[in-house]
This record gives sequence, structure tokens and C-alpha cells, in this order.
Amino acid sequence: MQITPTKLQGCFILEPTKYGDSRGYFFESFNERSFNELTGTNTHFVQDNQSFSTKGVLRGLHAQVDEYAQAKLVRVLSGEVLDIAVDARAGSATFGQYVALTLSAQNNLQLFIPRGFLHGFVVLSDTAEFFYKCDNFYNKESECGVKYDDPTLAIDWALPANQLIISEKDQILPSFAEVFK
Repeated sequence: MQITPTKLQGCFILEPTKYGDSRGYFFESFNERSFNELTGTNTHFVQDNQSFSTKGVLRGLHAQVDEYAQAKLVRVLSGEVLDIAVDARAGSATFGQYVALTLSAQNNLQLFIPRGFLHGFVVLSDTAEFFYKCDNFYNKESECGVKYDDPTLAIDWALPANQLIISEKDQILPSFAEVFK
């Protein structure tokens, strides 16, 4: 597995070593020991989540805060998404900055998003199955979110606004400045 740091400290791109032949391919998608050695973290995932979405569905920007903050390791099982991680850690040198990465079933890339980050994605293919590991359990009361089109973040979601499908809940999220003062 190859691990590449992003411009945001603690946020990594993972590329598995893929072995293929005429029968197909094999790769190890996660190994806790190797992952922690290569990232310099001590991450232990406790919950896996999966979603299915159609083209244009935008989910985000979400996080959990305080004692229920979550680190995530995300990947796509089918289709293609544009994945976004926003640094919302107070005092971070990259506070308010984001990374964008295309994740697909073809490239098998994964993104590790540490605690203290907002996360979201938009589906670029006709459909996509999105999978992620979390290092803390979900807690509804600790949900936090920022509106996807916040002008201070200036995220390019790669699709025209009229093609985005956004839940009512995500449409009324506050701005980044309102949440992270």
C-alpha cells in the first residue's frame, strides 16, 4: 500500500497494491497494523457504513464533534465520486482549507480523514456505492455540518449547481464561520 500525504496535515491518500491477472485482481483494502505504521497514527476503526446514491447526489458537509468526533477512511465500491475533506481544526495551519479527490471503483483510492474535519462527496457517475470506516460510533447529538456551497470555502463540486441533489437537511446547514468561529 502506498500512502501519500495531502496538503492537510493528517489527511492521507491510500493506494492499494493491486495484483491482477487474466482471472481478475486482488488487493488488501485495509490492514490496521500497516495503516498505523504508514500514517503514524493509532487509529482503530469501530464502525463501517455504506451508502448508495445516484448521479448528482451531494452528501455533506458533515462531522461529529467533541467526544464523538470521528476519523474516517473512505472509498468507492462502484461508480465514481468527488470526495471533499475540509480542515475544521481550530489552530490548524490549514484551517478552512480543503482537499478534493476523485474516488472510484477503477482507481481504488481511499482517503483518510482525521478527526476535526468536515466531509462530503458528490456522485459523478450514474450511481455509486460509498463505503467508510469510522473510528468512533455515530451519535446524533454530536452531528455538525456546514452548507456545501459556503462561499468562504469555495469548493468546486465538479457539477453544475442545477445538477446537484441535496437533502433538505443539508440545504439549511449554517455557514463555516457560524459553526467554527
